[in-house]
Parts: sequence; structure tokens; C-alpha cells
Amino acid sequence: MTKKAPLPTAAAAVESDSERPVVALISAHIDMSFMRGPIAKAMPEADIRLWPKDDVTQADVALCWRPPHDVLGEMKRLRLVHGIGAGVDNILSLPDLPDVPVCRVVDPNHARGIVEYASWATLFFHRDFDVFQRNRLKRAWVQPRQRRAANVTVGIMGWGNLGRAVGSALKALGYTVRAWARTAHEEEGIEFFAGDGERAAFLEGTNILIALLPLTAGTNGILNADLFAGLPKGAAVVNIGRGELVNEPDLLASLDAGHLRGAVLDVFVQEPLPEDNPLWVNPRVFVTPHIASMADPDVIASQFVENIRRAFAGEAVINEVDRTRGY
Repeated sequence: MTKKAPLPTAAAAVESDSERPVVALISAHIDMSFMRGPIAKAMPEADIRLWPKDDVTQADVALCWRPPHDVLGEMKRLRLVHGIGAGVDNILSLPDLPDVPVCRVVDPNHARGIVEYASWATLFFHRDFDVFQRNRLKRAWVQPRQRRAANVTVGIMGWGNLGRAVGSALKALGYTVRAWARTAHEEEGIEFFAGDGERAAFLEGTNILIALLPLTAGTNGILNADLFAGLPKGAAVVNIGRGELVNEPDLLASLDAGHLRGAVLDVFVQEPLPEDNPLWVNPRVFVTPHIASMADPDVIASQFVENIRRAFAGEAVINEVDRTRGY
């Protein structure tokens, strides 16, 4: 790939169109125009184009969320593809993805939102709010005995930055916390399990399972009938990782059979969740529209613009994804 001269600083005047990076905002699912202002503020010299309204075939860089399968491959000048969040599986799965760096956003405040959501979901089941919600519809006044947080074991699948933040927060609230990951970890006060050989032991002692795994070939559909059967009767599932982690028919079957107590789901295989999806109406499922945590647009723009400058200068980009690992 031919190395271009470094871009001018954001405050520098642009003397010719050749110095202006062409930025494409692309998504088949959301309106990406919300990123125009933050990017223009961080890089006034950028030529910002919104797909499908504008021609993006000459774009140098692309900022994406679930882009369509036939757009990036047509962008022959492309030198960087960037996601707007921590997960980029929606980009890596594209069959026409060019051989250029793919980067994700690391928002220091993203973990806070995930911790808040995970803490709420844990309390939702620990303090029986799911039961009260169903009892309200029946006008049933039932007061169950309260359980101490220490008597509730929360199992976290995935021990990256988000899993670690959630585990630390729940431990501080008094819960018994355990974690499972592909490789071994150590953290004071948290019991760890690693690999397929220790997954059964991890599951059998977990009351509330929180999924925070990235989407890879090995995790696609990992929350399935076999895994649910390995949880104790009355366990609950919380998914704030990726929708594809869950085998939805298997989840519904386990709920309907009475093995699982309930599920809190924030991410889904198809988003928006179709109106005819049975998850909407199952009384033991609580659905939220992918709102557990969102990266701040100014943070996205700052990291995106920094990577634009690095890509044009021939420097290593930040937060680049390892395509073989998927994150």
C-alpha cells in the first residue's frame, strides 16, 4: 500500500481537496448522521459522507455499525475500517472486507454503563423483581424471604475489561463471584475456571449467569441447551455480550420447561428484534433494546480521528482488532 503524506492538524487550513480525507459513515441498521458533528469538530478538514445518501466509493476511511455486505468491497481507496463500539464482529463477518486495519472503540466510560446494567440485572433476580412483576399481573401479594447477596453466586462468562469491571462491582456488593474464560486468570476473591474442561464445574454452582463474551467461532451459540442444562434449576441468564451467543429456541425451551428461572437480554441475533419474535411475549424474558452501554460520540470521534491520522502517516493504529481472535 502506497504511503501518503501525513494529514495536517485539525486546525490547519486545507489548500487542496487531495489533502482532505474522505470519511464514510456506514450502517444498514442505524442512522450514522449522529457522528457528523463530533467528527467535523475533531477534524474540520474531513470530507464526511453518509451512506447511502452520498457516494462513498472514494472514501479513505469508514466508520461503521453493521455495514451491508456489498459496500466496503467497492471502496478501492480504503485504508481503515473503524467500528463505533467495543465489538466489531459485525464488521469482521463481512465477506468483502478489505485487507486493511479494523479498529474498535475503547471508551473508558463504557464499562460504567455495563456495570450499572449488570448490577441491576443481578438485583432483578436476587431480590425477586421478576417474580413480583409476574405476581402484579395476577394481583398476588407474595413476600418471599430475602437472601443475602453472599448466598447468590454470580458467574461471569468472559474476563476482559468489562468482565473484570462487572466482577469487581458485584463482589463489592457482597455477591459470591466466579468467572469462566478460555484461559486462566487470577483475581483476589474471585474463583476462576478456564477452558472447556472446567466449564461444567463453573456452571453447576452459578445462580445468575452473565455473558460478556466476544463473538468468535468458538462462542457463537455457546448459550445453548447443553449449557442451560448444566446450570442448576432456577438459575437465570443475563446476556450483554453479543446476540449470537444465545441459541434463542434453546433458551425459550429451557424457560418453558421450568429449568431456567428467567433471562434478561440486551442483545439479539437480529436487531431491532422482530415484532413476531417470541422473546417479546415470554413472561420470563426481560428485553431491552441494546442499551446496556453506549460509547460517547465524542470519544468515538477522538479515537477515529487519531487512527485516521495514524493510517495516513503510516503509523500503527490504536485498538486494532486481531482478526484471527475476533477482538
